[in-house]
Amino acid sequence: MKSEIFTVQLSTYTYGGESLGRLPDGRAIFVPYAIPGEIVKAQINEEKNRFARADLIEVIKPSTERISPNCPYFMECGGCQYQMINYQSQLAAKENILMDQLKRIGKIDNPTLMPIIPSPNEFNYRNTVQFHVNKEGKLGFRHARSNETFAISDCYLPDLEICDIWKQIELDHNPNISQIIIRHGSEDDIQITLESNDGLTPELSIEELPVSVVHRNPNDTIVLAGSSFVVFEILGYLFQVSADSFFQVNTTLAGKMVTHVLETLKEHELLKPTKTIIDAYSGVGLFSAFIAPHVDQVIGIEANPSSCEDYVVNLDQFDNVSLYEGDAGIILPNMTTSPDAIIIDPPRAGISHQAMDGVLKLSPKLVVYVSCDPSTLARDAKKLISAGYQLEEMMPFDLFPQTYHIETISTWVR
Repeated sequence: MKSEIFTVQLSTYTYGGESLGRLPDGRAIFVPYAIPGEIVKAQINEEKNRFARADLIEVIKPSTERISPNCPYFMECGGCQYQMINYQSQLAAKENILMDQLKRIGKIDNPTLMPIIPSPNEFNYRNTVQFHVNKEGKLGFRHARSNETFAISDCYLPDLEICDIWKQIELDHNPNISQIIIRHGSEDDIQITLESNDGLTPELSIEELPVSVVHRNPNDTIVLAGSSFVVFEILGYLFQVSADSFFQVNTTLAGKMVTHVLETLKEHELLKPTKTIIDAYSGVGLFSAFIAPHVDQVIGIEANPSSCEDYVVNLDQFDNVSLYEGDAGIILPNMTTSPDAIIIDPPRAGISHQAMDGVLKLSPKLVVYVSCDPSTLARDAKKLISAGYQLEEMMPFDLFPQTYHIETISTWVR
């Protein structure tokens, strides 16, 4: 049946940027770039016993929500999934997807889901963008259905400063360069990171460009021009973020997330001089920096060496902050501290089994779970509920407009 074309009516959005329909034999079929309610022609590209995935061939009956995408590469580039619907419809879709994941995977009958916090900018919001390099040395992206890199002349996700810079980059063809990452901090602080497969220094024309340049290879990270880090300002606080360190890509909403975490801790009377807060997967200290002035002790846990170095710099002014460098799945189960709250912000894979065991062993009054993947969030929710925690509130943030990604901060009370 693979490569066969079917006419399908779609019923609902699913996590991952696809819409769900049914084949004549009753199996689910997942179609990207399509909208619930539409009738489409779809060609199967993957088959399983219980479902199939397909490419969208034609929209026979379009939804009234369908609009023309801004980007000429939409559906060719895999970076965006929702440019065919307006922003309010995107937000509604993400709320529905999150609710479905919590009910179906998390087995939460009536989750308290707050209205999603929108991004102030629907486009040009990303402070960091990764470009691939094609065979001619041109910047571009990977094709949505292959590993081929195609050159681009526009992208609507990077902020305007990055858009201005990347179009001026001239790169000699170098087959060892795999990616170029451009990061824009506060004001005009811009850094270009060249990723390559060997230690040979690549050539890059940056004449008259006010940027820092870093070369990252399997053995080292070398500063070729300017600084090894950029500075981000969040709610008036300055954060050093090195080339190898993670930071939220939507600067404005990063500040809103911090505000929400602080308000949550305050509501539970945990921003007090007698309290101890653990910040697991702490990164460069985004949450720790704002919590530290109010509590007795903040304990960061972070595995990435670069983020740890930035954390130490960013939190240097506080005597009540300590940092464990290592895997949260090893550190949390072996801690003897009695924290009042744990903030946990894991990668897309969610909280590891070992880290979850550590959280439950420490048994804080409050767990604040920052998630970037609803499916792993829902999986972890089952474990928290089984251990006696109750979901108080789930607050989604749209850090990634035009895409299927959903960021949430959930509050769990013991």
